[in-house]
Amino acid sequence: MGMTVVEKILARAAGLQSVSAGDVVEPKVDLAMSHENAALVINQFVEVFQGTGLEPVIWDPARIAIIFDHRIPAESPKTATNQKKIREFVAANGITKFHDIRGDVGGICHQILPEYGYVRPGYVVVGTDSHTTTHGALGAFSFGIGATEMASVWSLGYAVNIEVPATIKVVVNGEFPPFVGPKDLILKLIGMLTAQGANYKVLEFHGETIRKMSTSGRIAICNMSVEAGATSGIVPGDEETVRYLRDESGVEEAIPCVVPDPDAAYVRTIEINVSNLEPQIACPHTVDNVKPVQEVAGRKVQQIVIGSCTNGRLDDLAAAADILRGKKVAEGTRMLVFPASGKIFAQALDKGYLHDFMKAGAVVMNSGCGPCLGVHEGALGDDETALSTTNRNFKGRMGNPKSQVFLCSPSVAAASAITGVITDPRNS
Repeated sequence: MGMTVVEKILARAAGLQSVSAGDVVEPKVDLAMSHENAALVINQFVEVFQGTGLEPVIWDPARIAIIFDHRIPAESPKTATNQKKIREFVAANGITKFHDIRGDVGGICHQILPEYGYVRPGYVVVGTDSHTTTHGALGAFSFGIGATEMASVWSLGYAVNIEVPATIKVVVNGEFPPFVGPKDLILKLIGMLTAQGANYKVLEFHGETIRKMSTSGRIAICNMSVEAGATSGIVPGDEETVRYLRDESGVEEAIPCVVPDPDAAYVRTIEINVSNLEPQIACPHTVDNVKPVQEVAGRKVQQIVIGSCTNGRLDDLAAAADILRGKKVAEGTRMLVFPASGKIFAQALDKGYLHDFMKAGAVVMNSGCGPCLGVHEGALGDDETALSTTNRNFKGRMGNPKSQVFLCSPSVAAASAITGVITDPRNS
């Protein structure tokens, strides 16, 4: 029996000829990522060595990436002190893949890793963030772990007791209609699967639509795979993967790609044709509460959010700017835009997109997680409604359990900003 992409990756990383779903392995880790919660990992890491008489030693500083993004700039003395602690640890341990609070090289961790070529096809990537699934867009097996598990990885260089997940094959064909794209596809899939439909499984994406999809779009669908319960989403590496890493990330080394065997075993195959797909929206308070936008059109919104690790890339900003250009954000509606990285911020500035947003009345924010969480900036008031291109709409997600959050594409968000109510961009 052949192997899926994830089985091949884990077999290589565990030094085995082959593995199957259900096997337990201890794969070597190619990249370990944390953000501000690295402060928790540091605490656990130091505890690992307490009582041993040994100095805490990281297995390979070059394979650790730490990116400040969740609370930047720091909103409290506690956060600032934790960031100071991380900076000192990074300096003391020679960690070079560190992105501090900077306008030029800063940004959201799930954008920084692909943007700087830190992730490659065939890698095992772990991160102390549930949306680490993002990096399957580049053909890696990438998944979230806790702070204690990460401390173990920092000291050992491999992940302990990892069960090889079963894989669901998702085959996507057809051409996206106008104003419909990858975000609508992944929302549709999550609605089909439900929030538990892919629990402890991998979503492996195939089909002509995926083959033609940009890495940006692939990042969006893998990022949100976790919202169906998936351990990871993955697009097998191909020509687009190599192009992105060469042209946009500056990778010069060989980039071998991992593809599934023709006789790989899948627990389920799902086929989707996007040719007739409508703009989708996830309604409060679960990501799998998905409907066509037309079904909820007309609902008043107080806040529009465009950005995040899901939809804060240049093509996302371009789609929104094209709709907003020359128009105004509706009275009584505020609009927040936060590009996913400093690089994207600069590109959007050069292309005039940020000017379009500001002329329309939007507030352009620094690159970071900010409004997605609402604990640092962009929180909602009681009984307010937000329409957002982010990835979660759980109760309290945007800082207030007495508010409601709808999830959508950049096109839906931009069209709705002009009207002040949820709007189908096909009618704008």
